Amino acid sequence: MNTEKDFSPLTPNIVRALNDKLYEKRKVAALEIEKLVREFVAQNNSTQIRHVIQILASEFALSQHPHSRKGGLIGLAACSIALGKDSGLYLKELIEPVLTCFNDSDSRLRYYACEALYNIVKVARGAVLPHFNVLFDGLSKLAADPDPNVKSGSELLDRLLKDIVTESNKFDLVAFVPLLRERIYSNNQYARQFIISWILVLESVPDINLLDYLPEILDGLFQILGDSSKEIRRMCEVVLGEFLKEIKKTPSSVKFAEMANILVIHCQVSDESKLTNDLIQLTAMTWMREFIQLAGRVVLPYSSGILTAVLPCLSYDDRKKITKEAASACNHSLMKLVTPEDDEDEEESQSTTSPPSKDTSTKKEGDINDSLNASQESTGLSNISFFNPTGADRSQVTLDLDGIVQVLDRHLHDSLTGMMTRIAVLKWLYHLYIKTPRKMFRHTDSLFPMLLKTLSDESDEVILKDLEVLAEIASSPAGQTESLGSCDGSDKTELHVPDGSKVGQHQLGMSSKVADSSPSTPSMNSYFYKFMINLLQRFSLERKLLETRGAFIIRQLCLLLHAENIFHSMADILLKEEDLKFASTMVQTLNTILLTSAELFQLRNQLKDLRTPESCTLFCCLYRSWCHNPVATVSLCFLTQNYRHAYDLIQKFGDLEVTVDFLIEVDKLVQLIESPIFTYLRLQLLDVENNPYLIKALYGLLMLLPQSQAFQLLSHRLRCVPNPELMRTVEIPKPVSAKRATRPQVDYKELLQHFEHVQSKHLEVRHQRVGHTEHPDRKL
Repeated sequence: MNTEKDFSPLTPNIVRALNDKLYEKRKVAALEIEKLVREFVAQNNSTQIRHVIQILASEFALSQHPHSRKGGLIGLAACSIALGKDSGLYLKELIEPVLTCFNDSDSRLRYYACEALYNIVKVARGAVLPHFNVLFDGLSKLAADPDPNVKSGSELLDRLLKDIVTESNKFDLVAFVPLLRERIYSNNQYARQFIISWILVLESVPDINLLDYLPEILDGLFQILGDSSKEIRRMCEVVLGEFLKEIKKTPSSVKFAEMANILVIHCQVSDESKLTNDLIQLTAMTWMREFIQLAGRVVLPYSSGILTAVLPCLSYDDRKKITKEAASACNHSLMKLVTPEDDEDEEESQSTTSPPSKDTSTKKEGDINDSLNASQESTGLSNISFFNPTGADRSQVTLDLDGIVQVLDRHLHDSLTGMMTRIAVLKWLYHLYIKTPRKMFRHTDSLFPMLLKTLSDESDEVILKDLEVLAEIASSPAGQTESLGSCDGSDKTELHVPDGSKVGQHQLGMSSKVADSSPSTPSMNSYFYKFMINLLQRFSLERKLLETRGAFIIRQLCLLLHAENIFHSMADILLKEEDLKFASTMVQTLNTILLTSAELFQLRNQLKDLRTPESCTLFCCLYRSWCHNPVATVSLCFLTQNYRHAYDLIQKFGDLEVTVDFLIEVDKLVQLIESPIFTYLRLQLLDVENNPYLIKALYGLLMLLPQSQAFQLLSHRLRCVPNPELMRTVEIPKPVSAKRATRPQVDYKELLQHFEHVQSKHLEVRHQRVGHTEHPDRKL
């Protein structure tokens, strides 16, 4: 530096000392500068003060010579000390050259810059706040400085600045947030720690409301939560915890919609092996749970995005038990927000003068079932249903039903979806059909095939929930109008089956006729028969499903819908079945369920006495289909106490082709006769005179059987039949015959002819099968 240059009012001695390599000499020069500036302050000579600062900045602090820069820094600090409370008038000129030295390659010089700025800020105190952003920017860089001395110096300055902000009420948060939003995405650990510490400080200041700007920094906070440093993660957890406490205290001022997208993204983990990702997901899910509970129906327009994040978590194992519980709470809370008012169209909800909806009764009926079955219970980022924050501004909250159905349908179609997630999806569908039936029936045609396919699920609980949904679809009054157009037997229905199956092709044409000819199903809608037809198709195409789950499915349906409806409709459909072997198997299955299931107790009682025209109609309907299986037909006659007709049928067995399978069925019938179901039949053996055809029918079965264990069992039972002479009394009550006298008339001759016709068709088909295979049915 040219020492002969005019640096007045700085003396040549001061200039030489500032340029000296020794710190002690530069310190002496700084004391002289302080003395000089104090004189100018006393004289109120601001021109000379600015001149001194300008020389120290341009000629020294910004010099190319390192010792000169060091001298300039200490000189600027001395100026600030001399100015005292007036330093605020010159802060811009004092701070800018010092901050420039923060970028110096010499670590010692960066340290001196920290020291100089510390002295400037310490003197100015609150006056530095208008320059806070540039100070923060410089400090955020030094926080990651590799030199420990520089880092130590920056920490001292950082603490001083935090004290000033904490004690002041003039902090410009609006101007600071854009810088914070930018710097929060730093990947450097020290920079992240610096950012978190500042957010924690600002959050603790009563006069600073950082919550209003949380949507702008929340994503960055979740990024920091995934840091590899345990200490930084802990600090970030504390910050997020403080924000959540404040949100709970003042939920009315929280911008829930603007933060919901962020939570949806972070509720999903792309790499489940990372512990940090688990922490991010758990924290985001906890926030989501609180958001739903605090915001209430405000979140309904964004429910599809929430479900996208929540549903996969419901299938987590015990390693993520806490996350799973939080997700379950989210799911349950969100589900409770859906109410019958969401079934109204926008036009209806916005109209204040329109009369009450005609579907009020439907909604009231839906309110009855609100329990959703006791227990409340992966999608990549590309499948996220993002929120639309502008929707929150609408005065009328609208349920995003279309979006929800898309999410639920996608999870049902995904083969990797966990069992608990599938159960939750089905619970959601059931809940939506209860609460919003009119709108849900618009989606039924698209959901129906997948719901049918889900009946093949490996989990019984999934199948049970699936049946509940299907049963609600089949019985909902909303389906009376919404689904009629799609179930009229036209080509638009989803009743088609793969080529080669005659069942579906035939039933397509008769579905509407069946619906019209079923007086016993007044509470069912048009989807009921669509369901029954497709269910039988599925049993026909998947015989393993019929064998392993058929009885379970039908029994559950009898509980969910009226058992009479189920048996009447299936009998109607099987009557027209062209696959006779399947018809026989299906009848055998239905008959076993009818005779053994506790769920069918009421239906058995209804058929037992045939006292009403309705029960006789049901008997005749079942009988015509039961004719596909001779032994099942006899058992139906036993159940309905049509013993003479049972005997007539057994007489016809001599014309049938008796196979091993046929005899096995007779064996099973003998076992059933010994079961509690037929207690009344065994007791009627005491009244020999009034039940001769019962005894004849049982002897007929005995004659059909080879001398097997079943033969011995039935033979022993018949030997117990008492001698009628011994059973005579003075007054012979005839309760059974009295009951039968009140029965409506049934044309048993016509039924017997129908039985012979059906069996002749079975015989014909069996002979055709024998002609085309080398392995005909085995005969005894």
